[in-house]
Amino acid sequence: MYQPFNFDDTAIAFAYKTDKDLRRARVLFSMINYRWLVSISSSLVPWLLRHNFPIEKIIQKTLFLQFVGGETLYDCKPFIEQLHQYQVQTILDYGSEGGKSADNQKDANAEKVIKAIEFADNKMHVRFVSMKITSIASMEILTRFNQLMQSQTGLFFDRYASVVGQLNEVEAAEWKMVEKRIQKVASIALLYKVRVLIDAEESWIQDAIDGLVMMLMALYNRTHPILYNTIQLYRHNRVGFLKAAHSDAKQRGYHLAVKLVRGAYMEKERARAQKMGYASPIQPDKAATDQDFNTALHYCVEHDEDIAVVLASHNEACNLEAVKLLQDKKRNLSSLHFHFSQLYGMSDHITFNLAKAGCSVSKYLPYGPVKEVVPYLMRRAQENTSVQGQTSRELALIKKEMQRRGI
Repeated sequence: MYQPFNFDDTAIAFAYKTDKDLRRARVLFSMINYRWLVSISSSLVPWLLRHNFPIEKIIQKTLFLQFVGGETLYDCKPFIEQLHQYQVQTILDYGSEGGKSADNQKDANAEKVIKAIEFADNKMHVRFVSMKITSIASMEILTRFNQLMQSQTGLFFDRYASVVGQLNEVEAAEWKMVEKRIQKVASIALLYKVRVLIDAEESWIQDAIDGLVMMLMALYNRTHPILYNTIQLYRHNRVGFLKAAHSDAKQRGYHLAVKLVRGAYMEKERARAQKMGYASPIQPDKAATDQDFNTALHYCVEHDEDIAVVLASHNEACNLEAVKLLQDKKRNLSSLHFHFSQLYGMSDHITFNLAKAGCSVSKYLPYGPVKEVVPYLMRRAQENTSVQGQTSRELALIKKEMQRRGI
């Protein structure tokens, strides 16, 4: 039987924050509320860093304290322990946005993920790490592989194998290195029983990422979930992909593991589609996205014996719906098999109230050098302004808690 609760208890939501933390958060979200300021900052701040303007200390004392664990895994320790005091777990996320880099840097990026996995070993409150395929593969090879995937028909595994056979000698060598890096990450994750969330990325490389991750799931998700693929429901064809992936997993005998998100590249996707003259892969409106997200959620819970889920959402309604569905099926809310997650520094009213209700829930905690994490921070700010009411809701809750405390 569903036991109702809501996310309005700010005393629970902000118990881990000091009065000083709340004042700083109020200032930051007040600034993020101005779309024009976010737009300017998104270009200006990276430019200032590239030209060695001394702004790193300012960023560390403002944006970092709200949204980032620090520059190193060691810096993250106090944040991880603090979250653990409130029964909130941590997902470690090296905050680089990927991009152009030499092969040795891609190797180093894979090693950073492995270090996070090793750091998480034996910490029951750090069960996941996150990574981007663009941190270990060039956009060029991913785009090329994606184009070839889309030119194929048939089952995903067959398409993937066919494309590998169509690569020229140079491309094949590069793709083999990509597979080698991710397989090294996966093998260490399997050894330490730490789960790896593979981020979704732009639609023009996503088929390549999907093919790679599904191939790896068939190898490493045999006994329990290790690798998770991310499904962005702001794309209009993702429910069908989820069902096809589930069917494939059952046929091939591996655990399907997915992270459900709405999406992170909406404005970028629409602009590229318009510029290049192809149909936008993005849903026509928020209502369509919400409908597909809800459909995917219901499908995953309906088939929860086969599908492990991380519900990565800042939407109150869908988190409540997930709790209701799990309670109706008499599922253990504290099980890692269905896990809730929100970004560090955002939606504390969801995270900490879920934890108080006994749910398995975590914060996505990014870390890394200022220059590498700033693009991540700028994207977070842009997402907040693009989601109607998101920043205003955060700000209203912070002000409510400050009023409750009399500060």
